[in-house]
Amino acid sequence: MDETRVGLALADKDAFGTSSPYHDAALLSRLLKEAMREGGLGRKNPDIPLADIIEPGMSVLLKPNWVLHYNQSGYGMDCMITHPLFIKAVLKEVFAAKPSRVMMGDAPIQLAEFGEITGTGRPQTSDINNSCPVEIIDFRRCVVDKSGRADFDKRGLEHYVLFDLGHDSLLEPISEPRGRFRITNYDPHALAQTHRPGCHQYLLAKEPFEADVIINLPKLKTHKKAGITAAVKNLVGINGNKDYLPHHRIGGSAQGGDCYEGRFFFKRLAESFLDISNSRINRPDHSFWGLCATGAIGLQRAIHPHVNTSLEGSWYGNDTVWRMVLDLNRIALYGKIDGTMSSTPVRSVYSLTDGIIAGHHNGPLSPEPINMGAVTFACSSLFADMAHAALMHFDWQKIALLRYGLESDYNYPLVRYTAEELKVCANGKTHSFAETAREYGKDFIPPDGWKEHIELRG
Repeated sequence: MDETRVGLALADKDAFGTSSPYHDAALLSRLLKEAMREGGLGRKNPDIPLADIIEPGMSVLLKPNWVLHYNQSGYGMDCMITHPLFIKAVLKEVFAAKPSRVMMGDAPIQLAEFGEITGTGRPQTSDINNSCPVEIIDFRRCVVDKSGRADFDKRGLEHYVLFDLGHDSLLEPISEPRGRFRITNYDPHALAQTHRPGCHQYLLAKEPFEADVIINLPKLKTHKKAGITAAVKNLVGINGNKDYLPHHRIGGSAQGGDCYEGRFFFKRLAESFLDISNSRINRPDHSFWGLCATGAIGLQRAIHPHVNTSLEGSWYGNDTVWRMVLDLNRIALYGKIDGTMSSTPVRSVYSLTDGIIAGHHNGPLSPEPINMGAVTFACSSLFADMAHAALMHFDWQKIALLRYGLESDYNYPLVRYTAEELKVCANGKTHSFAETAREYGKDFIPPDGWKEHIELRG
């Protein structure tokens, strides 16, 4: 397939009436089929586009966005997770190709209630005529219950594959000084063991490496750390333990870190308190040190009320998270089930993106809805997200995840073509990035830490 080609289907504005467009099964079917056909599928059978990539008897993994069981902005779940009725429509297309096994899985954040996510996010498939069971899988090793207690061994290690990219990791150039990688609410000492100079380990669920076909089902949203989350970022959810996923480096940009811009005493103090708290999970004083961090942030806010007090690397200068995300995408394409890497890609990851009601502003956990009406299909996650950036009126060159992902001067490259070769196919016509933005895009509000940086100009 042509990896530079992205199929785009758009709902008419009339679809956003008094009821949600997700409840229009005929509309969902049309959008999915149209996006797949525009993306190059349907050669064998235009009515069953997925027959081009799913042969009878194959196993299929669907990877939705099930990041959290509620929207922290209060705007509801239509813009938060891959909509269950969108997933149901995809399942109908998958079942038509007659696979023998279908799996759906994700690794939401540690405090997410998986049962609640799949209660609202799991499609009801009893009315679909098929004889193929659907397995719903929580990929997480570590979960936190409502009392705040962590279970670090929810799923056995036999369900995972350990990869070590070593010097080939994109994190290697920023591994010195060691011990600076962080992820919010996780023990920094554990992360220091999995990522250090010459060692960059990832613990991934085994199912993606057992499946014959992987179909990514992202929700199109903004992302506070990465700029956008869609096809590329959604693959982070194949991991099994976030102790293996650096999201930022401790300290401000003036202190050798990328957690926030500049240098702020009380922010740095709060980071130190958080490190103590996160190293004492399941201990009585865990909450005390968290409160100390909150107090330090309160002092910072009192002194500089207009300064963003986030300690999560939530700004355009985050130079860590894109490296981790691209590492995972490289493993998804080149990784073998024995934990080694092939010299050439061993699988493709296809994406069907739910952008019907997309999420903007402070995604991924606090998005606000925007009626986009879009469904895309692609066999390259990076070219898919170039098209998504155009639809969001974002400059892809200002998004490190895309800018560096579209390079090929490192081992295990994700693309073989240049960004200029992008082809967005819609309504029987082929469009460039600029034409896609002009003809079909909308003004998405960037995350607060990305405003006045990421927007397309002119």
